[in-house]
Amino acid sequence: MISVRCALCLAVLSFLCCSAAPAADWPQFRGINSSGIAANDSVPDAFGPGINELWSVSVASGHSAPCVAGDSVYLTTFDATRKQLAVVCLERVTGETRWSQNVSADAIEKGHPSFNPASSTPASDGERVVAYFGSFGLICFDVAGEKLWEIPMPLAKSFGGNATSPIIVGERVFLYRGNYVDHYLLAVDKHSGEELWKVPQQEKFTGEMACTAVPIVSDDRVIVHSARAVQAFDVATGKRKWIARCATTATSTPVLVGNKVIVAAWNKMGEPSLRPPLPDFEKLLAEHDQDGNGSVNKEEFPQLWIFHRPDGAEAPMNGATVRFKSADHDKDGAIRKDEWTNHLRGVEKFRSGYTAHGILSIPLDSEGVLEATQIRTLATQGIPEVPSPLCAGDYVYFVKNGGVLTCLNRETGERVYRIRTGGSGTHYASPLIAGNRLLTFSGDGRISVVGLGPKPKLLKVNQMNEGVYATPAIADDTLYVRTHSRLYAFKGKDATN
Repeated sequence: MISVRCALCLAVLSFLCCSAAPAADWPQFRGINSSGIAANDSVPDAFGPGINELWSVSVASGHSAPCVAGDSVYLTTFDATRKQLAVVCLERVTGETRWSQNVSADAIEKGHPSFNPASSTPASDGERVVAYFGSFGLICFDVAGEKLWEIPMPLAKSFGGNATSPIIVGERVFLYRGNYVDHYLLAVDKHSGEELWKVPQQEKFTGEMACTAVPIVSDDRVIVHSARAVQAFDVATGKRKWIARCATTATSTPVLVGNKVIVAAWNKMGEPSLRPPLPDFEKLLAEHDQDGNGSVNKEEFPQLWIFHRPDGAEAPMNGATVRFKSADHDKDGAIRKDEWTNHLRGVEKFRSGYTAHGILSIPLDSEGVLEATQIRTLATQGIPEVPSPLCAGDYVYFVKNGGVLTCLNRETGERVYRIRTGGSGTHYASPLIAGNRLLTFSGDGRISVVGLGPKPKLLKVNQMNEGVYATPAIADDTLYVRTHSRLYAFKGKDATN
């Protein structure tokens, strides 16, 4: 007689498949096990409004990715005028609305100016769809839109907004929730919503934490990119198997490559490009002392950055500046040499409290608390804050603000190339692979198509007519792109039905 544990492992394995295996559905954020890979190569290179457009429909706001299962596409939405959250089901071939179910919340979650209360991607196993809102909690519907169960949770409170997403694996739903109110990994029964286990997280949640990464699963382990760590837990019991501590805000979702977990661990001071150099007093005076009195007053004081994302300057709250009133220690309205010198020491002391981040490779079969020597750092520069990495063949790909795409050898960490994709500014959506092409998505709506492999070729830069913050979906031969107000389905003319 097969054991319960073995049966669970078989269920997990049957769900996951190989990351390169064909999949008709896109059942959660970035597809099967969040790999970001679609085997089908018939998605067109050229697309956009009116170009290879199968259909497009108006949708309420939201940054959640499309979830495609069976003959339906699922989204979460937020109507800002009515302060109304909803789970929406669209017909996959036509885009027609099948049903829309409102989700009532006593209060609406707040976050970063770029955050939307409908930022969490639904998950579906073809029989039910599970959605999460930081304003409400978990809720589950059947494919006809009838509510099956709900788990109300306290209003999430965080600086960024709790944009994490649930997953369905076998008979379980997993959710990693991190905010000031509560912080835990949860497993519930997908049929009833009954809690199976909950693992409180001991790491203190702070305003710098994002905790938006989606859990992934390998055999009997659920892997979570969590606050200042990557962890693995037993699927059946929630018992922690290992923890790898690292300097990270837990924003992007890991991927599996063979027997390794690849994760982009990012923090705001994690590399030199995020810490612009500050001038000494002589340079500050020479460039900004307009009245020549040997000091710098408030009107003369320039914009200087303690922390800054140099390639995402158009995004709101894009860094932290040196404040005049903080540098003017004696509060006399002028900064002199001793004040500026002391203030620079304070800034450097603050910066030194952060450690380097990177693309990390962690063995799946680890145990206990990992030593630094057990965690391999593949790269320390060009690390994406939000977009998740991709792995295909021998290569790891990742894209950061400014459309800077890096390709590494996944075994040696050697940089194969670094190019600009033609995308610009802030990148919130994660890249995807369709067959032998890689797609990147910039916040201003530019979608770049790049050939895979060690010799990159920029095939096409497509322009949507508004911003793209949501990670798209690829199901069969169709690319689903959500802009700020519409959902598009793109399909090449030579694609088969």
